[in-house]
Amino acid sequence: MSRPTLVPELYVSNLRVSLEFYQDVLGFRMEYERPEDRFAALSLGGAQLMLEEAPSLARATPAEFEQGQWRPADLEPPFGRGVNFEIRVDDIDAANERIAARGYPLLLDVHHRVYRLKFENCALRQLLVADPDGYLIRLSEFD
Repeated sequence: MSRPTLVPELYVSNLRVSLEFYQDVLGFRMEYERPEDRFAALSLGGAQLMLEEAPSLARATPAEFEQGQWRPADLEPPFGRGVNFEIRVDDIDAANERIAARGYPLLLDVHHRVYRLKFENCALRQLLVADPDGYLIRLSEFD
């Protein structure tokens, strides 16, 4: 697995539930895991992310912070306020069907959007869904 220069690591409240969402619904593949740490690294195409079950929802103590438990504040749903993760997929309609079949509500249905990139435009079809902890996932496909 090649490593990109940015790999988000998300605290989750229940790793098993999050893995079901990311693998079964979104189609991510397990790259490696450390069950003893309640940790998993996943990939989908060129996207990579890491999930770690939070040992506590409370702000980490200085000792916990030193041990790598980087929770600068209490974790309260929805997690990841102020961020959305855009993930490119090959088939937005298939992703939409899997999301609907598993009962996850879309926050924004599949729609067409054009973004300006410097001197050209990029046309996408995209949707927005929240993962089980409230992280915003924006799936996009080139239009």
